[in-house]
Amino acid sequence: MEKHCTNSQVKGVSTGTTILAATFNGGVVICSDSRASIGGEYVSSKTINKVIQVHDRIFCCMAGSLADAQAVIKSAKYRLSLHSVQMETPPLVIAAASVLKELCYDNKDELQAGFITAGWDKKKGPQVYVVSLGGMLVRQPVTIGGSGSTYIYGYVDAKYKPNMSREECLQFATNALALAMGRDNVSGGVAHLVVVTETGVEHVVVPGDKLPKFHDE
Repeated sequence: MEKHCTNSQVKGVSTGTTILAATFNGGVVICSDSRASIGGEYVSSKTINKVIQVHDRIFCCMAGSLADAQAVIKSAKYRLSLHSVQMETPPLVIAAASVLKELCYDNKDELQAGFITAGWDKKKGPQVYVVSLGGMLVRQPVTIGGSGSTYIYGYVDAKYKPNMSREECLQFATNALALAMGRDNVSGGVAHLVVVTETGVEHVVVPGDKLPKFHDE
């Protein structure tokens, strides 16, 4: 996750993060690291929580420009809250993802941020959606994003299984974050994980020194 830099010579925004969401039998796990960087080089914070609750059982992860992502999420939370009051029912996960998609598409020339939206609703159960730069919306059973994701595509492809148990999915997500954080210099800190099911929401924080190790560090 990157904060805006005022240097006009910076041509783009490094995503500087690792985010992941995966469905399991009865719920979803959505997670991220906690490191923020400027220019993809200077670590400006080690304690950013990139897993944001946008409604009771809907969460999203952000990657790209931190300022852009926070502005989009703030607007999305307001729209979903209003939608919930008007409809007198909690919003669907696809509704939250669609709001983010609309905001990203309508402002695609100004924004440099992407999102993963995950949650549970009574209509479709556990769901994961990707809203990429420019406003493309895709549903997937598992997805990863950010600069750290480039190191774990093989792991995710090999180890993710549909209908995993809650414990299996938590371990899969924790391992994936640990692998990415061990290789990507702008991913790190602690692992923030959120488990969303029909019965509720559980937050899990794994300190950096408690993450599994797969190589000498």
